[in-house]
Amino acid sequence: MTTNGTVRIAAVGDLHYPRFPAAVVQPVFAHVGSRADILLLCGDLTDHGTEDEAKLLARELATVKIPIVAVLGNHDYEAGKPEVVTAIFREAGVHVLDGDSIEIDGVGFAGVKGFAGGFGERALQAWGEPSIKAFVHEAVGEALKLEGALAKLRTPLRVAVLHYSPIHVTLEGEPPEIYPFLGSSRLEEPLNRYPIAAAFHGHAHRGRLQGRTRDGAPVSAASQARALADPATRLAAAADPRLQRGPPPPPDHGPRTAPSVDRRAGDPRHRSRRVARSARPTPRDEIRRGCGRTRGRERSSRNANTPTTAKEGATRAIDSD
Repeated sequence: MTTNGTVRIAAVGDLHYPRFPAAVVQPVFAHVGSRADILLLCGDLTDHGTEDEAKLLARELATVKIPIVAVLGNHDYEAGKPEVVTAIFREAGVHVLDGDSIEIDGVGFAGVKGFAGGFGERALQAWGEPSIKAFVHEAVGEALKLEGALAKLRTPLRVAVLHYSPIHVTLEGEPPEIYPFLGSSRLEEPLNRYPIAAAFHGHAHRGRLQGRTRDGAPVSAASQARALADPATRLAAAADPRLQRGPPPPPDHGPRTAPSVDRRAGDPRHRSRRVARSARPTPRDEIRRGCGRTRGRERSSRNANTPTTAKEGATRAIDSD
């Protein structure tokens, strides 16, 4: 902690150890103690999730003299031994979170791996084949785990640690076709329900460094591609005033401006879409509704889009052009 009471947080993800060997990651760990008070590891710590990989990385992490908070990523599940990998890191003193939370220096940390599924009104819905429903249930379950972890914290400041992204903005730079596999807006709902000071995630190697939730909380993408390029200066770090110990700042009940990335914010044709997005059901709502649309709603939607007359159909075709 700095003399003015600010807790400095450094974050890095996607180490894929030992794909990036000791000679590459050691400079990152060597600098972090002088630049931060807490180190976050945002998943994909290992390359294939094997016991040997975890032990090798745990040996490197032993040189870090500040608290380490971590979540696992999809690569850490590859060998089917996430519990073993977690145990190895915990034995090395790393606080591995999976739907739980921890308080360090007056700041609360809630962590989950997260899951995929897409964003906003284009997010995958639990409709159709059992495999699709299982996929969506996994995303909903991770969002509920994050919500539960945040709810347990009694600290005035909360920080979320994830592997998958909760917003699409930090994915910009990745091929748009893979956005649905890099995160889910279901993970954003708990961040708005339980206000956070900051969130960090991995998984996106080429995305934007920073973005914000709909409620304005900063979200940082902590990929190894940035940290390893220049370990001394590019390690994703947060020195946000909201990470200072003491009473939280008074809530801002004034109007919030639209995110700068939404270039269509002033276009009246898209107002209804933004309203629909803000009214999107939360993960708990999806559980209550069976995580999907009913057949009746699907049928009524199709009927609403079917022209009743040839004239009406022609009019719609002209309007769409």
